[in-house]
Amino acid sequence: MAGAFGLYRAYAAASIRSQLSYRASLVMTTIGIFLVTASEFVAVWALFDRFGQVRGWTLPEAALLYGMSSVSWAVCDAIGRGFDVFGDMVKTGGFDRLLLRPRSTVLQLLGQDFTLRRFGRLAQGLLVLGYAAVAGTIDWTVGRAVLLAGAIACGVCAFLGLLVLQATSAFWTIDKLEVWNAFTYGGLTMSRYPLPLYRPWFRAVFIFVIPLACVTYFPGVVILGRAEPLGAPAIAGWLAPLAGPAFLALGLQVWRIGIRHYRSTGS
Repeated sequence: MAGAFGLYRAYAAASIRSQLSYRASLVMTTIGIFLVTASEFVAVWALFDRFGQVRGWTLPEAALLYGMSSVSWAVCDAIGRGFDVFGDMVKTGGFDRLLLRPRSTVLQLLGQDFTLRRFGRLAQGLLVLGYAAVAGTIDWTVGRAVLLAGAIACGVCAFLGLLVLQATSAFWTIDKLEVWNAFTYGGLTMSRYPLPLYRPWFRAVFIFVIPLACVTYFPGVVILGRAEPLGAPAIAGWLAPLAGPAFLALGLQVWRIGIRHYRSTGS
């Protein structure tokens, strides 16, 4: 484990040095991402500014869910870029190089590109989370703070599990299928809003199939101190985030199946 962590750190350091070679471009791109994602929250603010509340939810309460999902996705997007562009490696035969190395392919893909420009999205998510923490009526305790940190970490796992499944599909489709964006970016958008706003079948998909609601909404309700309108017990908010690591573990098992079915380009 220590050796794997050291190798990942070396991969990440090399990627960071490469990106810092063009610092002006990196800074401008990071600022651009920050402004684009900030405009997304402006749309949420405009909605609540117009109607005041949406089915009993206030802007600071919705901002908590928004911030949790945004921070989770920003971290996942920064470390999981290798899986996001994996289809290109299959097409060019670049995956063969990873198979020849005596290290885990998952570790190599995670360390392939530590994307610094995603810190623009991370900064925006943290600012929204900070707003939710001080503008709302959250009674902060040590337990709720730990739950918030744990839910975000589990959210990273859930989003990363989606990227792993997306990459695995390339073993059969050769290229990245755009339909996966409906689950990654679509799931990101869904998890930013309270779950009761959606239809029952849609809620079921993001609870039992792609558990993004388990890592944002249910722990968010506990942190806010709200009664859960869907009837879930209070303990669900503490246990539901564990669905994120479980989903990632499932994705990694499917990844191993995909590797066994991989056929090189033959070039």
